[in-house]
Amino acid sequence: VPLVESGGGLVQAGGSLRLSCAASGSGFSFKAMGWYRQAPGKQRELVATISTFGSTIKYADSVKGRFTISRDNAKHTMYLQMNNLKPEDTAVYYCNADRPPYDHWGQGTQVTVSS
Repeated sequence: VPLVESGGGLVQAGGSLRLSCAASGSGFSFKAMGWYRQAPGKQRELVATISTFGSTIKYADSVKGRFTISRDNAKHTMYLQMNNLKPEDTAVYYCNADRPPYDHWGQGTQVTVSS
């Protein structure tokens, strides 16, 4: 399931962004999904997951209360609403299945938060 992330950008600390993850094909609707991020020099980390129909959602402690994950299976799209952004949120953000086997990783979308 090819994945295309979008919505990143440059924002000041305290600002907001909404990321989108567009999937082609029907397989998206049958998978629990997640948002990941990778900052320079660091390993990719999982920041939020959402079950197939959105009934189960989990967040990393670092984003809890600030980020909201959601999905629209009819549109084969997943979202990440990011509020109260901090400089430490700066990273390339990716979407993929919440666990292996992963789909091919997309190019991600850059989020840069200035202080």
